[in-house]
Amino acid sequence: MPKPIKDKYAIAAALQEIGTLLELKGGEYFKARAYKLGARSIAEVSEDLGKLIKENRLTFVKGIGFALAKQIEQLYTTGESSMLNDLRGQMPPGIVELSNVRGLSVKKVERLHEALGITTVEQLKAAAEAGKLREVKGFTAKTEQRILEAINASAEPSSDRRIHIHHALRAAEHIIEYLQTSRGLIQAEIAGDLRRWQETVSEVVIVASAKNPKSLVDHFVRFPMVVRTHEESRMHAVVRLSEGFNATLLAVKPEQFAVTLMKTTGSEAHLRKLDQIAAKKKLKTWSTPAERSGDGALDRAKLISAASSPGGRFRNRNSSKAPSTRRSAGALQNEAGIYRRLGMQYVPPELREDLGEVEAAQRQQLPEDLITSEDIRGMVHCHTTYSDGKHSVEQMVAAAEAMGMKYITITDHSPTAFYAGGVKIDRLQRQWEEIDEVQTKTKVKILKGTESDITADGCLDYPDWILEQFDVIVASIHARYKMDSAKMTQRIVKAMREPVFKIWGHALGRLIEKRPPFDCDVEKILDVIAASRAAVEINGDPYRLDMAPHWLRAARKRKIKFVISVDAHSTGALHNVKYGVGMARRASIRRGEVLNTLAVKAFQKAVRPV
Repeated sequence: MPKPIKDKYAIAAALQEIGTLLELKGGEYFKARAYKLGARSIAEVSEDLGKLIKENRLTFVKGIGFALAKQIEQLYTTGESSMLNDLRGQMPPGIVELSNVRGLSVKKVERLHEALGITTVEQLKAAAEAGKLREVKGFTAKTEQRILEAINASAEPSSDRRIHIHHALRAAEHIIEYLQTSRGLIQAEIAGDLRRWQETVSEVVIVASAKNPKSLVDHFVRFPMVVRTHEESRMHAVVRLSEGFNATLLAVKPEQFAVTLMKTTGSEAHLRKLDQIAAKKKLKTWSTPAERSGDGALDRAKLISAASSPGGRFRNRNSSKAPSTRRSAGALQNEAGIYRRLGMQYVPPELREDLGEVEAAQRQQLPEDLITSEDIRGMVHCHTTYSDGKHSVEQMVAAAEAMGMKYITITDHSPTAFYAGGVKIDRLQRQWEEIDEVQTKTKVKILKGTESDITADGCLDYPDWILEQFDVIVASIHARYKMDSAKMTQRIVKAMREPVFKIWGHALGRLIEKRPPFDCDVEKILDVIAASRAAVEINGDPYRLDMAPHWLRAARKRKIKFVISVDAHSTGALHNVKYGVGMARRASIRRGEVLNTLAVKAFQKAVRPV
C-alpha cells in the first residue's frame, strides 16, 4: 500500500515523470510542458504543501492549474497519482530512464523489454556488452555498438552539452536545500564553473561536509529528482537529474571542506599558479593538472583521493605533521585562510581565471569593493504590458518595492519594435499618465524611460523632442544583426554620439547558445562611448548576459560607467539582477563604477538624457 508523499521534491519528481511520459507518448506537448513547469514550481514552493492543500490554495502557486493541483493532492494524501499510474500502464517499464539513451524510441524500448526483460540502463549496457541486443528484432551489431557508445557518453559531462546558468543554479539550490534535510550535513556549497558564474556549465557540482561523508552520498542519491546514478563511492556520486543534466556531489570531512571547495572552483590555470606559489614557499599542496583531464573537466576520482589525503591541506614540506596550533589549523578551515597561507589576498570565486588576479592578490591590490547584489538600489530596463511585458506598471513597481528597491525604470520598446508591441507616441502619453497614478501609491521612484531601437541608420527611435522628455534611455539593436562589421560599427557609433545620454543595451545582441554576438569593432565603439554621454549595460537576462566579461574589462580600462540591468519582462525576471552582478564581478567591476548603486536623485542626474 503506497504511503502519502509529503516531500515536495518527491511530488515534483512525480510531476516531472508525468511530463516526460506525455512527451514520449507524443501529441501532448503543451500538457507535458505544463507538468514539467508544475514540477519546478512545486520544488520551489516555500510554504507547507499540506497547508496549501488544506486551504485550497494550490492553484495560487505559479504554474499550478486545477488538473495539476488534483494530481498533487492525490500524491500528498495517497502516495499515488491516477494520471501517472495510467501513463505508466501505457508505456514499457523503465521508459523514462531508457529514453535518456540516444537512439532508443518507445517502440525499441518495448521490444527490449519483451525480448530481454530490460528495464534499466545497467541491464541495457550488460545486454549490449554480451551481444544480446543484436538478437532482438530491429537491432543490429551496429545498433548495439551505438547504444553502448551513447550509454558511455551520457555517463560523463561533456563540453558540447552545456547548461544555462539559471537552470544550473536552480538545480544546485534545490540539491543544497535537499541536503540540508540530512542531519549529518555541516556545510554545502556550489562549486565548479557555476560558482565562477560562467554563462553555461557542463554539470552541477556541490561540495559538502559531514563527519560521515558516506551518509551524505547515500542521502544525495535518494534525491527524488535523480533519475539515474552514474557513479558512487564513499565520498562522491554523479547522478542524472530529471532536468536532463548531471550533478556531482563531493562529500568530505569538515577539515577537508575548504581545500576541496577551492580545488573544484578555480580554473585549471588559476590552480596551477597556486601550486607554483605553494612550491616556492615549500608548502605541500595538491597537483592540480594531474587531477584534471585535458579539457578541464573534473577527474573526480583523483580529486577526491587528493582532497581526502593528509596532503589535502597545506603544510610544510619538511614536516610530516599538520600545523600543531589551533590557530594555524583554524586558518585553513576556509578559503581565505588558504590564500593567506600563500601570502595572498582572498580571491573571489568569479575572478579565479588566471587573468592577472593571482599577481594582483600577491601585491594586495585586488579591489575590496567588488559590486554585490546588495549594492543595487534600482531596477533598470523593465518592460510592462505596454509592450511585450507580462505585468502592468503597478505590478512591476510592487515587485521592485518588495525587493527593497528605491527606484525602477519603465523602459518599454519604442515604435520601430512593432513585433514587441513598441509604444507609439499616443500610447506613450497614456503610459506616463498611468505611471503618475501609480507613483501616488508607492515610495519607489518610477522613472519614465524607453528601450529605444537603434535604427539601421544609427538614429534613436522617437523624435528628439520625445527623447528629451524621458528620464532614462536604453539604446539597443533588435534588427538587422547581419550588417557587415564596418556598417554595424558606424551604426552604433552614430547612436552613441547622439547628444542625449543613453545606456547601450544588450550591446552585442548575443543569445547564449542560440545567436552569436554580431560583428563590429567593439574597441572603436568603446572609445566613442568613453568620449560621449553614454554608459554600458550589463544585461542580467540569463540568455543574454551581454556584454561578456572580457569586453567589460575593456570598458573599465576606458573608465566607462555601467548599469546592471534586469531586462525584465515579468515580475519574476527582476531577480535577473544577480546574473548581471555575476558578470560584473567576473570583470572586477567595483561598486562605484555602477550607476544604479546610486541613490535615486544621483542616479536620475547621471542618466538624464539632457
